[in-house]
Amino acid sequence: MFESIDVARPRNDKQRISAEQHCVACDIVNMIACENAERVKRHELLGKWIRRLSMAGFTLYPLSTFVTNTVNDLLKQQFHVNYRLERRDRAFYLSWLDRKMATSSAWR
Repeated sequence: MFESIDVARPRNDKQRISAEQHCVACDIVNMIACENAERVKRHELLGKWIRRLSMAGFTLYPLSTFVTNTVNDLLKQQFHVNYRLERRDRAFYLSWLDRKMATSSAWR
C-alpha cells in the first residue's frame, strides 16, 4: 500500500498528504505500535467475511463486467497504471503490481 502511494502521488500532493494523515497514519500506528487489546484493527480473510455476512442474512450480489471495466479505467486514468482490479472468488481484488491489497464485494 505504501509503495503504491509513493509512486502514484508526489510527496507534496495535497491528496496524498490528506490520505496519509486521515487514512494511512492510523493503520501504521495500529500495525506497528499496538499489540493485544490496544490493537483496534484486525484484517480478516474474505472467506470469514462471506460467512459472517451470509449468517446475518445478506446475499452476495454479482457485479457486472461494466463495473469492473469502469473502475479499472478510473484507476489507470486518475491514479496509476500499476493498479489492477480483478473479479475473482465472488469479490473484487485491488492489487498493486500483482500484490493484493484489498477486497470488496456487493451484498444486499
